[in-house]
Amino acid sequence: MLLGVDVGGTFTDAVLLSGRGLVTAKAPTTPEDQSGGVMAAVDGALEAAGAHAGEVERFVHGMTVGTNALLEGRVARTALLATEGFTDLEELGRQARRELYRLCAGHPPPLVPPERRVPVPERTGPDGVSTPLDEDILGRRIAELPAQAEAAAVCLLWGFLYPEHEQRVAELLADRHPELHVSTSHETAGVFREYERCATTIVDAALSPLLRRYLERLTARARKHGLPAPEVMLSGGGVVDAATAARHGSWTVLSGPAGGAVGAAGTAQRAGSPEAVCLDMGGTSCDVSLARDGGVQEAGGREVGGRALALPMVDVHTVGAGGGSVARRDAGGALRVGPASAGARPGPACYGHGGTRPTVTDAHLLLGHLEAGSALGGSVRLDAAAAERALASLGSELGLSATAAASGIVRVASAGMAQAVRVMTVERGTDPRDLALLAFGGAGPLHAASIAEQLGMERVLVPRAAGVLSALGLVASERRCDLVESVLLTGEALSRAAVARVVARLAERGRRELGEPGAAVRPTYDLRYRGQAFELSVAGSDRPEPAELRRAFERAHEARYGYADERAELELVTVRVAVAMPPVDLDAMPPTDRQGTRPGRAETRETRTAVFEGEPLDATVVRDHVEAVDGPAVCHLPSATVLVPPGWSGREDADGTLALTRSAT
Repeated sequence: MLLGVDVGGTFTDAVLLSGRGLVTAKAPTTPEDQSGGVMAAVDGALEAAGAHAGEVERFVHGMTVGTNALLEGRVARTALLATEGFTDLEELGRQARRELYRLCAGHPPPLVPPERRVPVPERTGPDGVSTPLDEDILGRRIAELPAQAEAAAVCLLWGFLYPEHEQRVAELLADRHPELHVSTSHETAGVFREYERCATTIVDAALSPLLRRYLERLTARARKHGLPAPEVMLSGGGVVDAATAARHGSWTVLSGPAGGAVGAAGTAQRAGSPEAVCLDMGGTSCDVSLARDGGVQEAGGREVGGRALALPMVDVHTVGAGGGSVARRDAGGALRVGPASAGARPGPACYGHGGTRPTVTDAHLLLGHLEAGSALGGSVRLDAAAAERALASLGSELGLSATAAASGIVRVASAGMAQAVRVMTVERGTDPRDLALLAFGGAGPLHAASIAEQLGMERVLVPRAAGVLSALGLVASERRCDLVESVLLTGEALSRAAVARVVARLAERGRRELGEPGAAVRPTYDLRYRGQAFELSVAGSDRPEPAELRRAFERAHEARYGYADERAELELVTVRVAVAMPPVDLDAMPPTDRQGTRPGRAETRETRTAVFEGEPLDATVVRDHVEAVDGPAVCHLPSATVLVPPGWSGREDADGTLALTRSAT
């Protein structure tokens, strides 16, 4: 029996997967301590399955603790120990404007203030140590660290290539301040480009104490319930034990979205559409990712909350559009939706928890897409009168009726998500019309067909477990450790033996982290023509010949830029190694286990009025199990609602996924 729990901004989702089937449960997220909502969702799933905690073999967790702390600035007081003369790296950054045409837009303030920046008397260059570490001077400076410091980041020049000084600094810190959490750059993000490496190490140090306390609370609660210790989803789509995650808080910043991306890519593959846009719309935000060949697209780094993270991450673009996104009239009189969210408390007006501001969920309820009085998330009864009051108030500001305001909110939210899809496809040279749109999350299937129409897409996929697909993705994720090391090899130094040594070193460390000597190794190589500023990643063997790397790189370069230069010198910049154990094989399970489908169960149908593009229509309402349906229709699945507009039709496949297609007209 496998348990996956994903924490969202509004609801916490749990799935319990066993030979007896798939059981799901939801509970309101508890922002003050997410472990409370986690255990409530777990209890709901166990009760629904008629199971007890001792039957659970594996407990995998996706969370937003690190993300929320970073965005809100609630992090540990952190010190930075950097090479003398380079202590202001984080504050200086890349000297790039936050926004090109808004001169008033600033970058977030540095996490480490000047009084907690400690110069380290040493210097290492590309050829090794040029100035030895002066331990006496450093010892005195460490002794003068402010007493309120809770963590320390150690980032020395060329520390990714020559880590000995960083290791010694960490030892001195442990001797004099044993209570400090210490993050070193060569362990956290062993890549070149000193600003990104420094910023990543600081985030790691600032988040790790908070994450450790949270995971300790969660682990204690899990043990009290009789559950196994939790494993944690990392930003790159792999899972590690809680102790490893607690040591490196930066590795979990995109923990939540990563689970959804993994689950969506697997679902798209099983539905016969391995190339897909995956759209996860929950209560607070919408995450867009791409599935290629049935796998998740990854990136070597990105910014989160304006802070650089040079780490392997699922390539996700996030916008503030969710069921709880608040609608308002801006100063110019236009209707805006998000990014502010009503969250779990008070939530949308229709939740009945005291919320008065109109949200996307309120709009769908008033338009007949959701059902008044129905239970959302298992515990929230939707109040149509409260939703109408909130929308009428906004409508009076806009000079519209409540229904017209609701239609406008839905259109604006869909337009924002369609633009997010364009960012991940059109702006990168991919035609979305060649892809399927896989929509999940509690609110994604309500907007999927509208978004597809705006982009000219013909096929929409909605998993039966759409509302809890992120939690299902956690269960289906591989136990994995992602490690990187910049090597900067070119010319004769770029040899098969040199590359193999780096791969072997990272593989040994990854297997040690996982505690799995037989774990598989998947290397990826970041390459460029010498003199270029950026790299392209290509997959390869663990002992690649330089000619093999060159051929793979030139194919990628021609695909991205339209040409390849056979005369240019090749440079291997960074080696990335994923050390992984095989995931749960959902393909080997019957459909009833994969998505909770009950083959042969009769569907129920009725009719009610629902508004489509401002026009009230008689819509077919299908509940629980959908065999085939023509729009206009509203399909109520166990954990999500699917909107099927006129001109669209849907049919459920053997796996339980509802495939919507648009008619030629």
